[in-house]
Amino acid sequence: MNTQMKQARAGHLTPEIEKVAEQERLSPQTIMEGISRGTIVIPHNRALPKSRICGIGCGLRTKVNANIGTSKDRPDLGQEMEKLHAALEAGADTVMDLSTGGDINLIRREILHHSSVPVGTVPIYQAAIESIEEFGAVVKMPEEKLFRVIEEQAADGVDFVTIHAGLTMDAVQRLKKQGRLMDIVSRGGAFLVSWMIHHQRENPLYEHFDRLLDLARRFDLVLSLGDGLRPGALADATDRAQIQELLTLGELAERAWQADVQVMIEGPGHVPMDQIEANIVLQKRLCKNAPFYVLGPLVTDIASGYDHISSAIGAAIAARAGADFICYVTPSEHLRLPTPEDVRDGVIAARIAAHAADIAKKIPGALEWDNKMSQARKSQDWQAQIQLAIYPKTAQRLRQASPPKETATCSMCGEFCAIGMVKDFLKSSQP
Repeated sequence: MNTQMKQARAGHLTPEIEKVAEQERLSPQTIMEGISRGTIVIPHNRALPKSRICGIGCGLRTKVNANIGTSKDRPDLGQEMEKLHAALEAGADTVMDLSTGGDINLIRREILHHSSVPVGTVPIYQAAIESIEEFGAVVKMPEEKLFRVIEEQAADGVDFVTIHAGLTMDAVQRLKKQGRLMDIVSRGGAFLVSWMIHHQRENPLYEHFDRLLDLARRFDLVLSLGDGLRPGALADATDRAQIQELLTLGELAERAWQADVQVMIEGPGHVPMDQIEANIVLQKRLCKNAPFYVLGPLVTDIASGYDHISSAIGAAIAARAGADFICYVTPSEHLRLPTPEDVRDGVIAARIAAHAADIAKKIPGALEWDNKMSQARKSQDWQAQIQLAIYPKTAQRLRQASPPKETATCSMCGEFCAIGMVKDFLKSSQP
């Protein structure tokens, strides 16, 4: 099948490559070379094309993903549609449906139908939930069930899937010998480890990885190689189990490239600030610069209710060091299923982190946006300032909530506005 990678390697300029090149202010040849090497991916399932395409990877603008989806306690399709709208309005580049409650197939298809951006999933969730319902326990999940769910989701038009194929028996043994404060916090990882330990068998996603590659080729599905052993506490960061899994993911990425399949690598998690850059360097080195997709990382474990801030701090450091794709974290992390408002706040926090990193990485056009804002502030053009804000609605609401006496100023400084006071003096003092 003609995947994006296969076509790029053959020198064929696809419409998707041209579109990404235009968005990124780069040449189509640059994008094509990145896809050929595996350092750039374009999530774009041929079964259901989306109106908004994005490229993810080296030299491109740092992208932001928003997780949405139901739980067993809150299986409300209507609210998921509201969350999807909130994510898109706030500027998410992709969304992932992580639904585990209600009619999972219907929810996914509705999200796919209404999303203008690429959509990802974690197929093990549906396979595990349905196995519990059908057979009474996740450990009774037939291997065939897992692959059938992946194929069904791909056929529906999902653009990328998280696959925990690097979670091997060897990595699990390292985890058990070493010990951890938080053990396993990945839900997909927990499902698989339970199955593996119960059956004393290797992870079927690892054992039958070539079957996954066949599925990915058929739909041009991007495989996001998940970190089932990611640290969920600062104390567990950069340990043997995490690095063992990363080594395996690097090997699997090379096998995918040999099959002309696009891949990303997923990363931690909870990581102290002083270890973030080392984590990025390790991933880029071991995985030959495959796009790196990070959850945060969160830089402290105590920010419940404000984890979107903890995450944004880590995300800015990670993206500056070379991470390519940020999975947002909302204020509800560790506490509840996010609301549409939580989704909006999470996306905006992650976008701020991504943009700050893009300025440092000198991504084309990043600093230009900030310069325009500075020019608008200098000229006291409030309408331009609002329009240039990362989320104009909030800027407009705050300005209107406390209107100034003079329209050229704000209600904080008023007549003592530094810019206004100095502007005329500087003009008159020019030679």
